[in-house]
Amino acid sequence: MIAEKMKDFVNNNSAIRAMFEEGKKLASIYGRENVFDFSLGNPNVAAPIKVNEAIKEILDEEDSVFVHGYMSNSGYEDVRAAIAKSLNKRFDTYFSENNIIMTVGAAGGLNVILKTLLNPGDEVAVFAPYFLEYRAYISNYDGVIVEVAPDTETFMPNLADFETKITSKTKAVIINNPNNPTGVVYKEDTIKEIAAIMEKKQQEFGTEIYLVSDEPYRELAYDGVEVPYLTKYYKNTIVGYSYSKSLSLPGERIGYIVVPSEMTDYENVFSAAAIANRILGFVNAPSLMQRAVAKVLDEKTDVNYYDRNRTTLYENLKKFGFECIKPEGAFYLFMKTPMEDEKEFCEMAKKYNILVVPGSSFACRGYVRIAYCVSYETILNSLSAFEKLSAECFKA
Repeated sequence: MIAEKMKDFVNNNSAIRAMFEEGKKLASIYGRENVFDFSLGNPNVAAPIKVNEAIKEILDEEDSVFVHGYMSNSGYEDVRAAIAKSLNKRFDTYFSENNIIMTVGAAGGLNVILKTLLNPGDEVAVFAPYFLEYRAYISNYDGVIVEVAPDTETFMPNLADFETKITSKTKAVIINNPNNPTGVVYKEDTIKEIAAIMEKKQQEFGTEIYLVSDEPYRELAYDGVEVPYLTKYYKNTIVGYSYSKSLSLPGERIGYIVVPSEMTDYENVFSAAAIANRILGFVNAPSLMQRAVAKVLDEKTDVNYYDRNRTTLYENLKKFGFECIKPEGAFYLFMKTPMEDEKEFCEMAKKYNILVVPGSSFACRGYVRIAYCVSYETILNSLSAFEKLSAECFKA
């Protein structure tokens, strides 16, 4: 008999993964080119060529016992130092290798952070809509997720509701910026307001409240939009990052967390996070990929590719009568459905071989997430299907 905690996960498996599996089934029936799968945030852009070159260079030139062996649970010191130097150059920060822990992607990093911080019953506030796995990650450590109600006009954080949700039990607040699923970017003024509320609540309750910044989409911002670096606004901030999107390496599971020195109880937090990395079973982040990313820190994915997809899809959906805000970052579009039950819309979309994820998976009903990190040909070929879907939705 499986664990009680796992029963809900089995019975309520990820809607994203369920749609992904549905897409494979439809592709086997109708042909991959005739199925428009917008379910999974799996980058269609190839990794920069220098990533492959770096891997080959490492395997050809470095000692294989060293490359494939264990290292500190926090990761290679020289890799962490290189990342710290890159961050300092880009964001005017003052990190060293002693502020960086290499992790198994952003998901691994978030689990490390939550394992480090949470006692059973501690609360973690999240801004709806939010990445559905946060609920599972918090539950892993017997924490309690607290949802801040969405502002469906702008999808910016609802700060009035946020302030009421912070209690003496609040241990952490998770921000995902740029946001999955909406594509909005929280600007500097918003970050300052969030930080001010958290500082006030820390003083009111005499507790430490940590701001956890989940940033796998940091490099994917459009139209000159700036993504604030949160350690500059609130000292008890921990940043989680992944190269899954910025270098199109989702399957390699490589990322890092930043634990700033100015954080209260920094030494214990950093030490505990390094130990959490080990005892969660990761032991350390993948050794080869650590060495590879250190060589390509200045490389970027092709943001223009995603931007073209974003603009084409957004403009046509609006033309067909659908409602959505134009995303400023990441590679998702959060579209309002013509009917109240977005799951009904998802089923209707399947008739046209369109696969999207219901907003209820992100704690925001009446919307669907469309991942436009697909080929441009898929975007173009899907437009006639979306037009037919629109005609059915809006027919008199």
